Amino acid sequence: MRWSFLRARAGVCLFACLFACLGAVPRASAQQALPVQKLVEFIQSSIQQHMQDKEVAGFLKSVRLTERLDPRVVEDLQGQGAGPKTVAELNRLSEASASLSAAPPPPPPPMVSNGGPPPSYEDQQKILDAVREYALNYSQSLPNFLCLEVTRRYIDRNYKASDPNWGTYDRLISKLTYFDQQEKYDLMSRNDDSLYGKDYESVGGSISRGEFGTQLKEIFAPETSADFHWLRWGNLDGHKCHVYEFRVDQAHSKLTVDYAGQQHVTPGYHGLIYVEKGSNVILRVTVVPNMPPDFPLQDIRTILDYRNLDISGQQFLLPAFVTVYMRDGRIGSKNEKEFRSYRKYGVDTSITFDDVGDAPATQAPTEQGAPSNQESPGPGAKEQTPNK
Repeated sequence: MRWSFLRARAGVCLFACLFACLGAVPRASAQQALPVQKLVEFIQSSIQQHMQDKEVAGFLKSVRLTERLDPRVVEDLQGQGAGPKTVAELNRLSEASASLSAAPPPPPPPMVSNGGPPPSYEDQQKILDAVREYALNYSQSLPNFLCLEVTRRYIDRNYKASDPNWGTYDRLISKLTYFDQQEKYDLMSRNDDSLYGKDYESVGGSISRGEFGTQLKEIFAPETSADFHWLRWGNLDGHKCHVYEFRVDQAHSKLTVDYAGQQHVTPGYHGLIYVEKGSNVILRVTVVPNMPPDFPLQDIRTILDYRNLDISGQQFLLPAFVTVYMRDGRIGSKNEKEFRSYRKYGVDTSITFDDVGDAPATQAPTEQGAPSNQESPGPGAKEQTPNK
């Protein structure tokens, strides 16, 4: 309660400062005529400054757009954290501006990683076509195998995305069986206590599934109607990459998020695809669901990293690391998953977890020179199920 008054006073000053920076100082009695790019910058700044949803929405009532506001822009702002009242006003502005001319595309992001000029549009499309074919056939290229899935879970009870303070929660070890393009997970232990025969409901917390081909196939499937465009160059541990941005609207999404077995949602999502230059293989996929503002889980961000790994003397590009971030109210959670001890599936094949230590066997790759507003820290999860 003691911060209410101070925040309200600060909010008035903040509106003036934000719009002064955008070149449009608000007047109490006049409508503000804004182009879409200025509107987007304002909403993003209000999210970063943690302005009250009702204050932002209240000011939007006085805004008149000079260009058409695409509904996909509203969906993207919602995914970045715009509140429900703000989203409602943005949808109103989108409908009111439907007859106006389209807004020009935003300026391209700065080049990173000293990648040089982008490839031609024709080359960008050729690479994308090759990647699509690779992704749609990826599951069929994998052998039947077993591996260990080691999940280290962390929690922050007063989570701030800009300054997280992660504390260790637990460590789960599971046996993953991949047979006939289907994944099967058997929980083995939690913090070295045996959990044979138990299911994931017994341990609660957040889980994710779909790393072995399901995600790639759904992103690139024709019926998903994903929008792709070449974004920039990237550099993952010395591997020069084409970085493509993709977006899937809610109507075509198959990504599901479950909360405590009681609430379910299928949001649209967006993310990045890292394609190694030359080989055209996928090295990283990031996914950010556009969560409805009234859903308990927010700020879901994922990263899935691939590596060439050995199975019975043959090299296969396989998931190696997955990181999942999400927030439930003020509580943040982070899962770091590592896949190790791959071996070919057979009737007599067994797998143990004697070699699992407290630290990961290897480290996830890092990107050199990435712009902070482009990288999504966290992998693609088909289902995330936190239980209270």
